[in-house]
Amino acid sequence: MKSTHLSLIAGAAVLAAVTGFATVTAPGAPAESTAKSATLLPVERAGLVCPAPSNSDLAETQYTAFTPAGEGGEAKGAAELKPALPIVDDEDETDPKKAEKAEEAAKKARAKAEKPVLAVKEPGKPVVAEANGAGAPALVGTATGKLAPGWTAQQTTEVTAGGSRGLLGVTCTAPDTDFWFPGASTAKSRQDYIHLTNPDDTGAVADIELYGPEGALKSDVADGITVPARSSVAVLLSTLTSEAVDQLTAHVTTRSGRIGAVVMSADDSAGSDWITASEDPSGTLVMPGIPADATSVQLVAFAPGEDDADVKVQLMGKNATFSPAGNATLHIKSSMTASADLKDLTRGEPGSLRLSPVRKDRATPIVAALRVVRGKGDKQEIAYIPATGPVGARATVPDNRAEGSTLSLTAPGATAKVKVTASAGSGGGEPAVETYTVKAGTTLAVTPKAPEGLKGSYALTVETTSGGPVHASRSLALASDGVQMFTVQTLPDDRGMVEVPSARQDLSVLDD
Repeated sequence: MKSTHLSLIAGAAVLAAVTGFATVTAPGAPAESTAKSATLLPVERAGLVCPAPSNSDLAETQYTAFTPAGEGGEAKGAAELKPALPIVDDEDETDPKKAEKAEEAAKKARAKAEKPVLAVKEPGKPVVAEANGAGAPALVGTATGKLAPGWTAQQTTEVTAGGSRGLLGVTCTAPDTDFWFPGASTAKSRQDYIHLTNPDDTGAVADIELYGPEGALKSDVADGITVPARSSVAVLLSTLTSEAVDQLTAHVTTRSGRIGAVVMSADDSAGSDWITASEDPSGTLVMPGIPADATSVQLVAFAPGEDDADVKVQLMGKNATFSPAGNATLHIKSSMTASADLKDLTRGEPGSLRLSPVRKDRATPIVAALRVVRGKGDKQEIAYIPATGPVGARATVPDNRAEGSTLSLTAPGATAKVKVTASAGSGGGEPAVETYTVKAGTTLAVTPKAPEGLKGSYALTVETTSGGPVHASRSLALASDGVQMFTVQTLPDDRGMVEVPSARQDLSVLDD
């Protein structure tokens, strides 16, 4: 019987190192003793998925992948992103000639899917690839060994005209089973597609729930959506319900398998961008990096539990924290989406939004996101900032250019210090390091110091060195025909290191 326990615990420890599970605790072991005995080890395997970039023929997309320099796992490793497989029509083909052509096309697609679009060869140096037009596929990939800890990828797409006009940026996501998207829409002026990408060799089945200001929206077709193996499916949200709702919350879960999920949102009058998932439901949330010149900011929040939520709305500005006039608090009814028009609340200074419970003893879990507009009239452009976790030990964002990158750092608690490393460029250049102090309750927006001799794009890695937690985002801006197009990516902890309990501590609780 004891040998069975030994096998289970040893296997659990290996699983923690490979998958990133934070802690494995033996039955009955005190949490405190387990924490003391835990060892930090680098993850040895990581997965990412990137959605299909655009349905516009005018789209110009740059992919960037990067693993930060530092302690890795095995001496060797690989990090590759490959095209997802196209969806094959399930209908039986009775015409032999057509069936033969279909099989030949499928073979070519499978062969193409085995050729990496991006392959990181060494930590500390980004790699880039380009794809133009509407035919660029979704990507799926895995990193192992020394290239796994902190492996990240960015997909940046420029569309200069049409309904998808804008600068669309998204950090490729790790596969999961549960996602929340406050700020999505089924309104007639919006075209919101939720992209579901399956990285595994078996099919996944997903459900989509939509919640508006009056509660759940009726739908007969949002359940049991099949996502074939190593494929991607895009679902137009307005086809899931007959109700046109301007601001809603989309909830994606899987019945089987894992997926990556992200929403592409296009507004007829204000451009387009990706909506990435909010941090998991929590009583306190932070949305970092509202641009100083934002002309409109809209908060969208949702309480998924059985209890209503009353939250304080606070802007952490350049010098202090304060509540916006007329929007000091927000009441969020259970299972109903709430929103608040915060207008141009930053008023020429950068800021970050914090939501916290009005009563500390009633910290109802919520999810939230911001819809941010720059410009006016036909010169508008939008981006979304979801609630995000702190930088923690380390976080990275690739695809920074010589001009147009702004790093926003906010410390909602105590004053903190962070180290910011600009990597070598994808085409050349020497890394640069800067240290910043972020005062408690404020937001610091900086133009990163680019690598000396920069060629191509570079990655920014943020590490907390002392003080309280820091939340961060990167804004990338690009002017086009008088429109200041921009996109914002948040920087949560990359989970490149995990706590693995020591075998000695685990085995001691079984030695009786």
